[in-house]
Amino acid sequence: MPSLFDLGLVLARGLGQAGARVVLNGRNAEALRAAVEALTAEGIRATGSLFDVTDRDAVAREISALESGLGPIDILVNNAGIQRRAPLVEMDEATWREVLDVNLTGVFLVSQRVARGMLARRRGKIINLCSLLSEVGRPTIAPYTASKGGVKLLTRAMAVEWARENVQVNGIGPGYFATEMNTALMENAEFDRWLKQRTPAGRWGDPQELVGAAVFLASQASSFITGQIIYVDGGVLASL
Repeated sequence: MPSLFDLGLVLARGLGQAGARVVLNGRNAEALRAAVEALTAEGIRATGSLFDVTDRDAVAREISALESGLGPIDILVNNAGIQRRAPLVEMDEATWREVLDVNLTGVFLVSQRVARGMLARRRGKIINLCSLLSEVGRPTIAPYTASKGGVKLLTRAMAVEWARENVQVNGIGPGYFATEMNTALMENAEFDRWLKQRTPAGRWGDPQELVGAAVFLASQASSFITGQIIYVDGGVLASL
């Protein structure tokens, strides 16, 4: 079993190792500071920006500050996401809205603000974290599934609107990865057994296995690719 990692930190490390200057976003000041310190200790140029992606005013304020202090944002990775589990018939409206606000509306708010600069400069890369569940559903996670399905089509909507301005928008759709969000599933022997049988690769994904797709989509190697979702799922969507 691979070690547990936060996908955002792994992707930031991978892009940093490829030469990018990275800015990490989060709502927890202590966790954000620790992540920045960890990357800096590895020789990666990293800084942090503390704001909630669902707060339009905070998004505008902090992105303006980043652009003024560090320069243009060339690559945006929308990774913020939460999960709440309950049977759909019992799901309260507040929980539904919380998941949709973070996972979908947050992508809209941050992308809209960052894209203004990208469109003016006629260059930019936006990478949205979709999911295996952008395509299929499972019980008790309807808000998450709805939000990730929305991110998939929002990715395509942004792609077709912004392609003529040389801004490429694509998505990465992870399958089941060894992350903190999936700890409970990994520790559930029945689910762990089912997942390994259901996945042609026969195992959980290691977050490091997402880095290649991110670096590719952030690079000029993908300059004529937009509106696509790369599923990194060990073969789940290819199989019955």
